Amino acid sequence: VQLQASGGGTVQAGGSLRLSCAASVRTFNDYVMGWFRQAPGKEREFVAGINRSGGSSYYADFAKGRFTISRDNGKNTVALHLNGLKPEDTAVYLCAARSTAYVRRIYHRETEYDYWGQGTLVTVSS
Repeated sequence: VQLQASGGGTVQAGGSLRLSCAASVRTFNDYVMGWFRQAPGKEREFVAGINRSGGSSYYADFAKGRFTISRDNGKNTVALHLNGLKPEDTAVYLCAARSTAYVRRIYHRETEYDYWGQGTLVTVSS
């Protein structure tokens, strides 16, 4: 499984970005997808996750109301819409995947994911 994240950039506080992650996998809808982020000098943290069908999602508290995760199983992509960005959102954002037999399952721990993309940098200026 190969994951390629894109869409990062530099925006002013209050701005928006749309991140995308393309998966090279035979059966994308067998995978739970997640987004994590890692700021300089900090540990990697969970941002959002989405189940296999895209019908359910789960967010870190800081992401609720500002970020939205979605997926397109026909295109093998998962997106993360970032709105109301703050300087503290500055980080490398990484997508992750894990195959599961459970249709409703969403994972939020780093150790629960098996595959990782290289990340895309989001910089929010004040």
